[in-house]
Amino acid sequence: MKAVNAKLVGAALAFLVALDVTLAVWGFCFPRLWFSLFHGAAYVDPQAYLPRAAGNWSAFAILQALSLSRWKKAPHWLAVVAGVRLSDVFTDLSCMIFCQSLSPAGLLLLSAAGLGNLFFGLYFLVLHKRVSGAAHL
Repeated sequence: MKAVNAKLVGAALAFLVALDVTLAVWGFCFPRLWFSLFHGAAYVDPQAYLPRAAGNWSAFAILQALSLSRWKKAPHWLAVVAGVRLSDVFTDLSCMIFCQSLSPAGLLLLSAAGLGNLFFGLYFLVLHKRVSGAAHL
C-alpha cells in the first residue's frame, strides 16, 4: 500500500457522509423547502422523485460510512465510493435540463453538485489505484 494522507481521506469520507445524510433528511422531511430553494416553486412531485433521490442519498451515506470504517483494511471500498459519486454526475445535469423551473440557487447548487461528484469520483479512483497498487484505473 502506497502512503496516502489517511486523515484527508477520512475527512473527505466524513464530509460526504454528512452531505448525503443532510440531503436525505432534507429530501424526506422538508420537500417544500427543497422545491422552494432549488426550483422556486411549490412542492408538486406526484411521482415522488425527490423521496427517490433521498433514498439514493441514504444509500450513498451508508456506503461511504462503511468505506470510512473499512478502507484501510479493504481498499476496494475507495472504488465503491468512486462509483457512488460518479453514478450521480449526470443526475443534476439532467435535472437542470428537464425540470420546469430552476431558481438561481438551484442552478448554482446543482452545477456545483455535478462538478463535486466528478471531482470526488475521480479522487477516490486515484486513491484506490494508489492504495491498492492497481495497474490501471
